[in-house]
Amino acid sequence: MASEVAKRLRDRRLNVWNDAKKIAEDAAAENRSFTPDEQGRWDAMQEEMSTLDTRIKAVLETEKRAKEADDAYDSLSQKPETRQSPSLAGMDAEVRKWAKGETGQRALEFRHNTETNGPINYRVLTTGSQGTNSSSIVPTDFYDMLIAHLIEVSGIMQCGPTVLNTGGGETLQIPKTTAHTAVTAQSTQAGQLLTAGVDPAFSMQSLSAYKYGVLIQVARELIDDTAVDLLGYLAMQAGRALGNKFGNDLVNSASAPTGLLTGTVTSSPGVTGATTGVSGAPSYANLVDLEYSVIAPYRQSRSCYWLAADKTIGGFRKITDTVGRPIWEPSAVLGSPDLLLGKPLVADPFMPAQATSAFSIVFGDFSQFFVRLVGGVRFERSDDFAFGSDLVSFRAILRGDGALVDQTGAIKAYKGAST
Repeated sequence: MASEVAKRLRDRRLNVWNDAKKIAEDAAAENRSFTPDEQGRWDAMQEEMSTLDTRIKAVLETEKRAKEADDAYDSLSQKPETRQSPSLAGMDAEVRKWAKGETGQRALEFRHNTETNGPINYRVLTTGSQGTNSSSIVPTDFYDMLIAHLIEVSGIMQCGPTVLNTGGGETLQIPKTTAHTAVTAQSTQAGQLLTAGVDPAFSMQSLSAYKYGVLIQVARELIDDTAVDLLGYLAMQAGRALGNKFGNDLVNSASAPTGLLTGTVTSSPGVTGATTGVSGAPSYANLVDLEYSVIAPYRQSRSCYWLAADKTIGGFRKITDTVGRPIWEPSAVLGSPDLLLGKPLVADPFMPAQATSAFSIVFGDFSQFFVRLVGGVRFERSDDFAFGSDLVSFRAILRGDGALVDQTGAIKAYKGAST
């Protein structure tokens, strides 16, 4: 639970926004532009909101680290009310033995726990029993911890994509919709039903198993010291490192995986504004056009999001509608996305910056974007790689792919115009 400090900062953020919003509404009511004084106050309030965002994030990160340290100390002090759960304690002991080389195993594989809900909605396509794998004796909670850190650095993974978890890495064929059925004429009463004027069009999208790996080196002392959260450290380091590369590929890769922008841009070019601001920045009309270029079933989906880079999102705060009201709204719930035109807005560091002819904003139903993860995350250890430095080397390997499977317009992109 967030502390009073974070709540006060959030309340201050909402108050500043309400004051800024009043300036815009007063100017709109009088059908005039900002006075120099109002413009100065508006700019100062926008700057303060950016500062508050940074402080809120720092406070939450500090509180998270403090809680992890307190939990480690309480576990060391044998305080029963804060002691690790049996599953986590067993997992930590098992991993620590493996990290010390006491189990004789060189590798461990952590898999998704099919009996509990993880941070994302999995559709498990595995075959056979995981119990036949010798490494499955390790509890699977660690997998969800690692994926949670991967999601932190990948905006597209926060937008509710469909995640398929498969047992093997063989190529997976997914039907890809490129056109829907259309009826071109009415049928008469008791008459023969007419065939569809346009049949649904499908093709096959291959989801492969591209490999992502990271090398992590840990001091021997961190492994031997039971007060150190070894699981948390490995999950954070591996999750963020893998997420940086995998998240970038899910957005920008041309073929391996087929990134979101590649899949979106080639099938439906999105909205190209007739007139835009500097370097292809969108206007209010451009964003409304983009929103309503996505048909209602997709637009009303629970997985319907805006996705853009942080700097692009910062520019949204300065955009007002035709009567002078800001189209960006701060979230009233700490940790939830802010809103743009009433829909959740997620930042992705891998989205392109605003520029002429750049696809810098996407909007639509992200459940139609499929992410494939193969098995678990494999950790392997070596005492020899950095023997002279008394470091234990770990490498973490994840296999996955991604692609937009509904290319009829489920997700569309804004392209910055050059005029």
